[in-house]
Amino acid sequence: MNNKANLILIHILGCVIILASPLLFTPNIVSGFEFIGDTGFRRDLFFAIFLILFFYLSYFILVPKLYFNKRHFAFFNSVLLCFVFICFLTLLLFPRNPIPPGMSPPHILNDLNKNALPPPPPGLPFFINEFRKFSLQFFIVFIFSLMLKINTRWKQSEKEKLDAELAYLKAQINPHFLFNTLNSIYSLAIVKSDNVASSIVKLSNMMRYVLSESSNDLVRLEKEIEYIQNFIELQQIRFGTFIKLDCSITGDAKNKMIAPLILIPFIENAYKHGVNAEEESIIKVKIEISENQLFLSVKNNKVFVQRMEEAKSGLGVENTKNRLRYIYPRKHELIINNSEKEYSVSLTLDLK
Repeated sequence: MNNKANLILIHILGCVIILASPLLFTPNIVSGFEFIGDTGFRRDLFFAIFLILFFYLSYFILVPKLYFNKRHFAFFNSVLLCFVFICFLTLLLFPRNPIPPGMSPPHILNDLNKNALPPPPPGLPFFINEFRKFSLQFFIVFIFSLMLKINTRWKQSEKEKLDAELAYLKAQINPHFLFNTLNSIYSLAIVKSDNVASSIVKLSNMMRYVLSESSNDLVRLEKEIEYIQNFIELQQIRFGTFIKLDCSITGDAKNKMIAPLILIPFIENAYKHGVNAEEESIIKVKIEISENQLFLSVKNNKVFVQRMEEAKSGLGVENTKNRLRYIYPRKHELIINNSEKEYSVSLTLDLK
């Protein structure tokens, strides 16, 4: 169930609980629906309806307009005024339960037929008890609306942050990878290699994927795998045979979805850390796809790289770790081993 559906369910359950709360404070509940005639029940039900109205007033107006804008004095004064108004109006319309303690509505009807005297006017203890009861309910609803709105805003801020990180990740991949790949294709064109046309097609497909599909929440796993394959093949064209690559992709990727660009940073990071023409460069990539899970393993031996390049590496990995925590909470396991001679990543992911 997604976050939006969870939020709707929370609102529905909250309204049901508030509307059902008068049953807890009605002392004269008897069989059937006779308690509906109880003035105390109707008073509490009326107050519960006002609590729901206050909840959404607080949720949509008071909290975002006042509390989030740090107008705390105006915010708490507004909440206090709402409480006083709701209590005053409720007690004005339903001043006191005319049913004497221990008597059910049918008894009252009989007494009224016998010209029974009306109940005495409400006293101070009655108002104190009602205000105490109302204040507890009001405080719970107020705290719930405040916490729920803060939580919703926090999740929205996290999503916006991750969207910004994804945009940064795309910007980080595009220029660096694009310029180097174009240089490699240019070198192939000079020697009139047969790989020029296929390299241009691979690069075109990658750019189309990044620009058109990576903005979606989920993409087809087939597309993500194709992007990875094109990336690796173009990197092999760029670096040549001095990289010892061991790459295997097994399993059926059809009819499965995955978050875009969630795997590529680990593979790109291997090329950033593990490629040097003057040293032995070994990169191992393994992707295994089962019915409901994906397993990714990326390993590279550490080689010397220039300081500027090394400083850039790892940013995409950190962004991806944040995205995994947000998109796949409790549905992934990420293990990173950073030893003196080898850097390895193991990722197990529940597919959607």
